[in-house]
Parts: sequence; C-alpha cells; structure tokens
Amino acid sequence: MEKEGADKKIAGISWNVFLLGIVSFLNDMSSEMINPIVPSYLIEVLDAGKLLSGSVMGAIESMSSLFKVAFGYVSDRFRKRKAFVLAGYTLSVIAKGALAFTRHWWDFLTLRALDRVGKGIRTAPRNALIAESSERGKTGKSFGFHRMMDTFGAVAGPLVAIALIELLQRLSKETMYRYVFLLAMVPGLFSLLVIVLFVKEGGGEVKKKIEGISTLKDRNLQLFLAVIAVGALGRYSYAFTMWKAQELGYTVVQSIGFYALFNLIYALSAYPIGTYSDDFGKKRTITLGFLVAALAALAFAYARDLYTLILAFILYGIYIAIEDTVPRAYMADLAREYEKGTIIGAYHTVFGLFVLPASVIAGWLWQVRSLEAAFLYSSAMNVLAFVIMLPIRERS
Repeated sequence: MEKEGADKKIAGISWNVFLLGIVSFLNDMSSEMINPIVPSYLIEVLDAGKLLSGSVMGAIESMSSLFKVAFGYVSDRFRKRKAFVLAGYTLSVIAKGALAFTRHWWDFLTLRALDRVGKGIRTAPRNALIAESSERGKTGKSFGFHRMMDTFGAVAGPLVAIALIELLQRLSKETMYRYVFLLAMVPGLFSLLVIVLFVKEGGGEVKKKIEGISTLKDRNLQLFLAVIAVGALGRYSYAFTMWKAQELGYTVVQSIGFYALFNLIYALSAYPIGTYSDDFGKKRTITLGFLVAALAALAFAYARDLYTLILAFILYGIYIAIEDTVPRAYMADLAREYEKGTIIGAYHTVFGLFVLPASVIAGWLWQVRSLEAAFLYSSAMNVLAFVIMLPIRERS
C-alpha cells in the first residue's frame, strides 16, 4: 500500500513528491510569516547590534545543516524516512509559536536554534524520500517542483505578514510581532496533518546494512563539497537584503514587499531550472548559479535606486532557486540507493558549517565598513567558487 501511494503521479510528478510539496508550502508559509520581521525584531525589540544581529542570523541558518548528515545517516540505517520528517516539522512548529514569549536575543536564538534543529532532522530524510519517489533521471524535476511549492509558501507568508501588520498596527510594534509569531503556527499545524494522514514511505526499502564503498570517497565529489564550502562562505542571510532596503529608506512593510518579490522569482524559477538541469547538466547549472550569485551581490552592493534594488532581488531569487535546488538533485544522483540520506545530508552539513562564518564576516564588515563591503565580499567568494567548479567533471 505504501509503495502504491508513493508511485501514483499527478501532472508527471510522484504523488508523494506532490504531497511533500504541499507540506513545504504550508510550513514555509508559516516560516515566512516570521522571517521578514525577524531582522527588525532583533534590532528594534531585542536591541541587538549589527555584528550580533548578523551573527545570530548566520547561526540560525547554519544550525540546521549541522544535523543533516547525522539524521540522513540514521534514516538510512532505520530504512524509514517519514518518522524523521514528521519529528522535524513538529519541533519547528512548536519553536516558531514560542517566539512570541522571547525577551532577550539569547532565548530568541535558542528557539530559532530548535526550529533549525527540526529542519536538520527532517531535511536529509525528506530529500531522500523525494529522490526515492522520483522517476529515474528526473530528480531535478522533482526537486524543482518541491522547491517551487516551498517557495510559493515563502511568497504567501510575507503577504500574510503584511496583512497582519496592517490589521494589528494599532498595537505596539512589540505586541504586533508577538501576535504574528503565534499565528504563524496555524499553517504549520496543517502541514503536520498532511504528513500524518497522506505521506507514504517512498521507493522501496533502504537496505538495512550499509555496504560497498561510500560515494563520499569519490575525489570528484570531495572537490564538489569543497566548492560548496567556498560558495557557502559567500552566502549572506536574507536579512542583509532587507537591511539594505531599509538603509535606502524603505519601511519594514516595503522591505517585506521586496522580500516577497525575491520569493516569487525563486518560486517561478525553481521548477523550470530543476527540470532544465536534468538535460543541460546539473554541474553546469550549479556553476552558472555561482556567477548569478556574484552578480546579485554586486547589484546589492551598488544599489542606490529602486530599479537596481529590484534587479538585485530578482538575481538573488534566481541564484537561490539554482543553489537550493540543483545541488540536492546532483547529490541524489551520485548517491547509491543505500546511502542517499547520508550523502544528501553531507552536502547540507558542509554548507551549514560554512554559512555561519559567512554571516559573521558579513556582519563584521557591515559594522566596521558598510553593507556594500559585505556584499562585495560575497561576490568575490562566489566568483572563486565559480572558478573552482569549472574543472569538476559532469556526472550522470
């Protein structure tokens, strides 16, 4: 029965992948009701400085990745994915609602860390489940669809946040933020119901015994992970883009609008980019992604008017659509059936280890120099990743 549920298709997409897309849509709507107000909440309510705020945002984005290889490996060993997916989403939903009761940057960081731990628990098993539920040779299409649905949630979330801010504007800013945190739990709870009632274990059982030589010993893959580390050192938090908009004189609500634009571009790009990468080549697509990232950072660095800022957010959306979609499919293609969770988790863990220092460096550059310097640093690191990526061989 489980296998049958996993094999059903809708519009050429596995039914299981479709359901996981719905789950991610709801969960990301929940997350993105919160994320756009977090930068202002840190600065205005919790009174955190620039370096501390940048470091906290980097820590938040990094923490989830540190757990992904561990839980990917555990899900391989236990031959089950769904339990880890459910546990991870549940922890995140609870942590988001509890943000309403934070009073200091450290308790805020603790709850955001728990949210990220939840993401760390679920991501590699979920991505392995997507890979196992996909038609052979079409992982880019499946991951692209999943990222598209995830990011449509990220479009809906900020718009709901704007509506709530307008509705609650007579309250103090602090009280208004706390209500938004509580209400963000609602779509998250619906995502848990979809997992419990409809999502199935995918594409056959994982072998109980890990056997053979691990894909991680492949030199080409090791070089690819090194490139991912370099690229991650140039991956600034989305908060820096919103701080840039506010530096140019836009209000919090207006900066949320820019953030919604970024997510819309991301959502519209992810599925066609993922599908295209199946034919064009995933390694080539990832390489071009680093070039787009460098251009996006340059646009943010030198944005002085509305049109350049819009261009920066568009390029940022395309870049994230590439780098959050294609590497996962690339790793899934390389991994053997019995270690997909481990290999995909290894990618996320390497990425997460280097995202934290990236935002700390960007926050330090912002404090001692300017936001422009932070974005120029990011552009340089992505150009370096682009150059190192060129000699890596395309793998099928």
